[in-house]
Amino acid sequence: MKKITIQTAKKIQRLILGESIPLGQLKNAIINQMIDDGVLNIKLQGRSKKTVFVLTPEAVTNYLHNEMGIHDLGVYIRNLESGTTRAENIIASSDSKSSVVRTFKGFLVNCVAPIEAEMHNKALVIAPQEGTYTYIHDYESFHIPSETVVVGIENPENFRYIQQQISLFDHKSILFVSRYPQSKDLIRWLQQGDNSYIHFGDFDFEGIRIFRDEYFKYLGDRASFFIPQNIEDLIQRYGNKTLYDKQFRSTSSLNLNEEVAQLIDLFHQYKRCLEQEIFISLSKE
Repeated sequence: MKKITIQTAKKIQRLILGESIPLGQLKNAIINQMIDDGVLNIKLQGRSKKTVFVLTPEAVTNYLHNEMGIHDLGVYIRNLESGTTRAENIIASSDSKSSVVRTFKGFLVNCVAPIEAEMHNKALVIAPQEGTYTYIHDYESFHIPSETVVVGIENPENFRYIQQQISLFDHKSILFVSRYPQSKDLIRWLQQGDNSYIHFGDFDFEGIRIFRDEYFKYLGDRASFFIPQNIEDLIQRYGNKTLYDKQFRSTSSLNLNEEVAQLIDLFHQYKRCLEQEIFISLSKE
């Protein structure tokens, strides 16, 4: 396992605080992995200059905690600077050697109707009660029926309240999967099967980028971006102008197909984007 050096840790801290750093100054295996996993973002300035920035600081914090065992980046850096003892450093890092560790592998799943799955060649019924989830650790041996559609949910709150959003989908058998804790495990599992994948995320440039870079890139036409029929009305009525202003300048072309292109046109037409949590609020009306 490679540990995070103090130089890399400080650069990640600068990114979390809102600074953009040229990609050429960040080339190492850990940074590259964070970019591949979609935690760090890249924007193109001019024709060729690429810079790295953070769109969602809490995602980076969660990633450091879940994937690298670093609970407090500031304390971790201070301990490295002061030559702290290994016993003291465990406060900031999950092991005394401050190395990259994986506390858990796998991903969370949920469903409304029971799904008869298979784990280690044995029957496994996925049927968590409301308010609970099932955690799939040995995903390499986890299999679901071919007709089951996998719906990936970007935001934790929407994953928690899937019962209130099930009417959005007309498929008989649906396995909901959570993007967090964020890792490559989910896409590795999706690649080993042939189930259709629908990405249910925010209706903004970043949501489309996440779908493109983390799912469509690996699954191709098996993956689709969920767009409700009344999306224009929702954007017009509930869209967020601040979200649009924050994102639209820092993205390259995201046009994946005609449907996504039309969605992006709506962003520009109304100068608004839409967060997926709106469906939870609307279900309570």
